[in-house]
Formats: sequence, C-alpha cells, structure tokens
Amino acid sequence: MNNGSVYKRKDGRWEFRISLGKDENGKRIFRSFYGKTREEAEFKAVVSLDEKVEDYAKTDLTVKDLIVEWMLSISARIKESTAANYRMKAEKHLIPAFGDKYCFTIKANDIHIFIENKLKSGLSARYIKDIIVLLKSVFKYASREYHIRNVLDGITLPKKSKPEVKILTNDEQKTLERYIAENQNLTTLGISTSMYMGLRIGEFCALKWSDIDFEKRILTVNHTLQRIQTKNGSKRTKLVLSDPKSASSKREIPIPECVIGMLKKFRNSGDTYVLSGSKKPTEPRTMEYRFSKILNNVGLPSVHFHSLRHLFATNCIALGFDVKTLSEILGHSSVEVTLSRYVHSSIDRKRALMDLMKVAA
Repeated sequence: MNNGSVYKRKDGRWEFRISLGKDENGKRIFRSFYGKTREEAEFKAVVSLDEKVEDYAKTDLTVKDLIVEWMLSISARIKESTAANYRMKAEKHLIPAFGDKYCFTIKANDIHIFIENKLKSGLSARYIKDIIVLLKSVFKYASREYHIRNVLDGITLPKKSKPEVKILTNDEQKTLERYIAENQNLTTLGISTSMYMGLRIGEFCALKWSDIDFEKRILTVNHTLQRIQTKNGSKRTKLVLSDPKSASSKREIPIPECVIGMLKKFRNSGDTYVLSGSKKPTEPRTMEYRFSKILNNVGLPSVHFHSLRHLFATNCIALGFDVKTLSEILGHSSVEVTLSRYVHSSIDRKRALMDLMKVAA
C-alpha cells in the first residue's frame, strides 16, 4: 500500500500509518490504523481509504486446490517423508477447516479462530505452529503466483513450550548397562549405539554392516528408516529408507571402546542390516517396543527410545565435550539445537556446581 509504514507498537498492537499530505500550515497529516496483527492493521487501512480489496486477485481456487497445487510444485525438491508429513497435516487439519473456501476469502480472524480451536482440542503449541508454518508456505506461493493477499502475513504464532524430556538417572543408567552386559544381542546393541553414540532410532534401524569401518573404528550414518503414510490418502503406511533428517545428519562417528566389542561380536556381511541380521530391516516401532519391554522387565521407568540420545548428549557435556564437537556427532545443524533441546542438567549436577561457589576472602 502506497504512502504507508507499518510497525509493532510497545503495547503489542500493529500500527499502519498513512501520510495524507500537509495541512494549510504545511504540517504533515497522518492517519493511523491499528490491529492485533500486521495484516489486520493494513486491511483496516485499505477498507477505510476505499482502496479496493479487488486490487488483490480473486480466483476460483479453493484452499484445498491451492494446497494440492503447492504440493506438486515442491514435490521434486523435498524428501518423500517430508511430503508425507505435509500431506498428513493438510488432510487432518487444514483441509477440514479451510478446504472448501476460496483462497481470497480467508481472513486473519479465520486463522486466529483455527489456532484457538486447535489449542482447545489439546494440540501442543509446537505442533500448531508447524501447521501454521505449512499454511504460510502455501499462501506465500499463492501470493507469488496469483497475487492473492497473503493473509498469513503478521499472524502471531502460538508460543512453543519447551517439551520436558525424561531421561534416566545415573543409577537407572547403571541398571540398564548391567542388563546390556548380561544380555548381549542385536537389540541391546541398538540401545548401546544410541546411549553411547547418540544415534536416532531410524538411523540405527537403517544401519548396514557396510556402514561400519572396523579398521578405522568409524560408523557412517548414510540413511534413516521411518514409516510414513502412502500418497493415496488412505490410512495405510509404508516403510521408507531415505537420506538422513538433514545434510548435517549424514555424518561419521568414531566408535567408542564400549561399543566396538559388541559390534565385532555380531559382525555380519556388509549387505545385511545390523539390527535385523538380514537383508530386511527392522522397523523403528518394533525397536521401540523391544526397548519398552526391557525397561519394564528390569523395573525402570518408561521413557522413549529417543531419550537415550538426550542421555548421551547430557553425559557428553558432563564429561567435558565441547558443544561444537557434540553437535557434529549428533548431526545437528547448529550448536543452538544441541544446547536448547538435548542437554539436560540433573539436580545433582546443579548442586555439585553450586557447591563450587566460594565466599570471597
């Protein structure tokens, strides 16, 4: 919109300020329009100053049509698992709420109501944010291709709360380590690689013996295994072997002494999967089930298999690992991810560090 500037005020509202020229004394005249979002403030200005909304294109594309078209436009440059994730969010949340509506009729208030309803339904703020970020990408495409007003501009996303990840205590870890020492098999080998090397469950399920260099003692993460929804819109799923989560996830990890012995014990031909011992992989949910059963059998609390990766990161920091090295071992894109999500400080460690405080002489 011409002759206007927009900014967020200290009170949290957005102000769209329009210059109306000068009065008879040469003093500039301004008019301001306010809204909870940038889009709302701009829209009020458009309506009030009689700049027609029709300046933005109208199209017979529904939101569902737009999502389908956008998915096709990006399909060649995203992983199959990513496409399945987008498709699931769209089919389960976005299309039921907006699918039959024409794109240009969607208003900021419709998005706010959607967010509020999803929060009331029990979805986490983190998950809802992911859905809205997806819708933002769709409308950004619509704005570029069809000059449709991007109603998502200025929408305030729900604040994510940091999920609390429960990890095993030192005593509980020792109990699990004793069980592994007394019950060495391919399943406990998988538990060890996550607890002592930080592998994701899908990465270990996709690991082949050819990915392990015993001479150099290096394990290379080349693939990940996960179950995704099929494309036909049914509830059927399939196992997919794909590249790791991100470019940084494809990595080489030195194998520690506490793992190399177990790997040598079960060493097999290069073309077989480590966990299954055959040319057919074991899927992650099977490994998750086995891990849960072991925890129950030895009287340990129920934690997700992924918590072993968190345990690994926390133990590394306690041992003095620098964060950059740890971040690369975990396959993170930045050290911020490592620090904010994967390093947990126990009350015992907090107490020990606080006891280092000395009274100034």
